[in-house]
Amino acid sequence: MIQYNGINHLAFATANMDMTIRFWRDLLGMRLIAGIGDSRYRHYFFELSETDMVAFFEWPDVEKIREKDHGVPVKGPFAFDHVSFGVETSDDLWELKDKIEAAGFWVSEVMDHGFIYSIYTFDPNNIPIEFSVAASDVNLRKFPRMRDANPSKAATEGPDPVSGCWPKVVNFTKVNEREIFPGEGLTLSELADEIKK
Repeated sequence: MIQYNGINHLAFATANMDMTIRFWRDLLGMRLIAGIGDSRYRHYFFELSETDMVAFFEWPDVEKIREKDHGVPVKGPFAFDHVSFGVETSDDLWELKDKIEAAGFWVSEVMDHGFIYSIYTFDPNNIPIEFSVAASDVNLRKFPRMRDANPSKAATEGPDPVSGCWPKVVNFTKVNEREIFPGEGLTLSELADEIKK
């Protein structure tokens, strides 16, 4: 079975990378660990954890999204509501709340969701973000819970993957046929090669 190790990166868009760096690196404290680009765009990565990053494309003609409160239903085409970043302790959550307020951004009160405590805010691009700390007495990863009064049919089958829902793979890519094509990030690996010399 495939073993996931986190979210490699979430990719958002901004028209102002400097403003975005000020918020994500300087206010929230996420290290800016990579950047690629050319005259058409920038693509920068902020470190969230050892396995997770938040990334931004800077496109000069992109416009801020319309501010929408977290979790409020909408109609029509829609794909993204908000992203929640986990923090280790409740002290971390309160420290973030104080920093965000001191910087003049709106931030919610600390909310108790039963299994997590959360605060909500928006970055300068109006991206809705949440910060959450696990409640110490509830471990959903060890003991999953479904409290939906009207659960979807697939949800009633339990928390673990169900086999037989999709066709089995019969044409595996042979090792000698696995080709990897060049991408924009090669400039970063070339720089690493130069540093090693």
